[in-house]
Parts: sequence; C-alpha cells; structure tokens
Amino acid sequence: MSRPITPAGYRRFEDELQQLWHGDRPKIVQEVSDAAALGDRSENAEYIYGKKKLREIDRRIRELSLLLDKLTVIDPKTQKSDKIQFGATVEVEDEDGQARTYMLVGEDEVDGKMGRISMVSPIGKALLNKKVGDNVLVVRPAGELELTVTAFRYE
Repeated sequence: MSRPITPAGYRRFEDELQQLWHGDRPKIVQEVSDAAALGDRSENAEYIYGKKKLREIDRRIRELSLLLDKLTVIDPKTQKSDKIQFGATVEVEDEDGQARTYMLVGEDEVDGKMGRISMVSPIGKALLNKKVGDNVLVVRPAGELELTVTAFRYE
C-alpha cells in the first residue's frame, strides 16, 4: 500500500540510506575485519560489538529500502485544490482564539515540534477536505477541540 510523503521527507530517508551504505557500513566492516585479524573472536569485544553494530546497520538498510518502495512522493506545490489536502499548511484558531499552524504530512514525516501532523491523526482527519471558514470538531483522547480554518496554502 502506497503512502504519501513530501519530496523533502523522501530525500531525508534516501540520504540516510546512502549514508548507511556508503559511509557507516564500510567503516564498520573494516573495523570488524581489523578486530577479527587480532585472533580469538570469542573474547574480542571490538569484534563482538562491531558485528552487533553491523547487524543494526543492515536491519536499518532493509527497513529503509522497504519503506522507500512503499512511499509516493507528492509535492505540495503541485496541489491545486480549494480544499485542504495532503501537504497543505493550515492555519487554524481554537475556541480560545489561539492561532496554530499545521502541515498535513504522511505518517513517516510527523514532527510535532515543527507542526507537521499526520493526515490520519485526529486533527489531520478533521482538517482534510475543509475550506477557509469551516469549523471542525476534533475528537481526541484529551477531549474535544473546536477549530476554525483561517487560511491554508501549499508551499
């Protein structure tokens, strides 16, 4: 099943994969080889640690390779909709008049500190397909939250 991601999010995963393949893995392979040359591997901490680190790197490489195959890159700049869709940067106001800004992204690039929320989160689901001026009721574990869409854009 394909999952949406922004070009920047996809690039971050690709960069991590390249770093693992061409930077971290060769370095650890060399360290393991050097440690193995020292003799008895059963009591060689550098060898044992290096093999463990190599397994972790290989696991992450497999994980990233599978993930990249599942992702569909969608550039928010190409979105032409009068409704809130994937990639929209949405400005809302809550019932206390506090303004907030969210960007609707895929599950793989959520970052609460940066205001990047998943489309499948309670707020993300509530905002999808809304327009400026719409009121939305967000049902969340912490209680209901009413928001008003004040603006949105694709950047």
